[in-house]
Amino acid sequence: MSSPAPPLRHDETEVLPAGGNRVLRLLAPLLMGALGALAYGLRGVQQWRGLEERSWDLAIFSQVARDYSELRAPIVPIKGDSFNLLGDHFHPILVVLGPVWAVWPSPLSLLWVQAVLMGISAVPLTRLAIDRLGAGAGLLAGAAYLFGFGLQAAADVQFHEIAFALPLLAFSLTALLRGRFVAAIAWAAPLVLVKEDMGLTVAVLGAVIALRSPLARRGGMGLAAWGLGWFVLSTFVVLPALNPGGQYDYGGNLGSPLDVFVPVEKWTTVLMLLLAAGVIGARSPIMAAMLPTLAWRFAGNVEFYWGWYWHYNAVLMPIALAALLDALGDRHSDERRPRPLVRWTAVVASAAVTLVLWSALPLANLGRATSWEPSPRAEAAAAAVDAVPGDVVVASDITVMARLVPHDDVQWVHGTNARVPDCVLIDREAFSWGGQDPGDAASWASGNYGTTFDEVMTENGFEVACRPGTT
Repeated sequence: MSSPAPPLRHDETEVLPAGGNRVLRLLAPLLMGALGALAYGLRGVQQWRGLEERSWDLAIFSQVARDYSELRAPIVPIKGDSFNLLGDHFHPILVVLGPVWAVWPSPLSLLWVQAVLMGISAVPLTRLAIDRLGAGAGLLAGAAYLFGFGLQAAADVQFHEIAFALPLLAFSLTALLRGRFVAAIAWAAPLVLVKEDMGLTVAVLGAVIALRSPLARRGGMGLAAWGLGWFVLSTFVVLPALNPGGQYDYGGNLGSPLDVFVPVEKWTTVLMLLLAAGVIGARSPIMAAMLPTLAWRFAGNVEFYWGWYWHYNAVLMPIALAALLDALGDRHSDERRPRPLVRWTAVVASAAVTLVLWSALPLANLGRATSWEPSPRAEAAAAAVDAVPGDVVVASDITVMARLVPHDDVQWVHGTNARVPDCVLIDREAFSWGGQDPGDAASWASGNYGTTFDEVMTENGFEVACRPGTT
């Protein structure tokens, strides 16, 4: 990658527009962030009403939030008996979910937390884009980030810990481009608490800062060492120590080195990320911060890692916009900026990749009346959840698993738990059964657990069976 236009020097002060333009600069990013938070939050409400469950992750993180709210270790029976989730991925930052759950003990609270974090992340980046590109192009660039395919896909698969990385990355990268290197380091440092692989991203950001300014070299090198040290410590010490199997569970997901370059789906993802950076963003050294995430994903043998969907691209989107803004330069201080046609072409390219996909993206559902209608099975699902007594061990499939977390000890019907549950809640139409009807819940549970279960309720595919005497 060739070097972009020179960044702001560490001693330069930010040039502020006057009058109405200054109001636009201050308020427009806040309004856009609020709009994004509202849009993603409402999409979460649609999913909740429509019984849309993409995986077991929302239920898992709900158990974590409940544990932290009760000042307990994050033990997640859905993953296995006495399974400490800090032995799965290193995300101690999730402790901040505890107070949220204490106030609003519902998985919906996690969806709104993620929505708000996404909205917040757009504020500094959009403000920087307005400062560097002007109001029109800046707002378009901010919108392309906030409503881009990376964040939409992450919201569609519901809550994940990487939501906390978005504002940290956004504020750090914005500070970096403004030449405020101490602030950039301070915002980047906590990323190591989001997930173990983020330590490598922090290390790259530290290297970029060190190369950016001689005066920031020592701080940048310190940040790089901090990130690399936490990656090694969390991956090879903390995670194995807390993991029930005494290992890092995802080390076995690595394939052959030659597989990094195939299949073509991986190159499609790279192309989409380049477009999100307006293509010209590839000139910026900031793009190097994408490499750690892309490396573990493309080296992995899990197909979900390779594509543009799921939540894996979300942390790359702030990097893409920052690289775009870096490559296009600052209109106040850069005499070598690309011409207006190049700047607008780059910004439009960053938005076009999402616009082409818009009808298939989750936020398009906000404009569809049918998406606001509750699932025709919603009443049956609610009845099934209500039929399970409180404070019992219940085994469930994915459809209503998260809804059971606030008042029960939940495990997965397909899991490895040795505990015999008090009740079983089955959705005979759940995708986790692989299209094969398990039969009635009482018979299935009795055969699976080797003890008697009695039918409690059955309605529209949902069935609850409990052991005799369970109340």
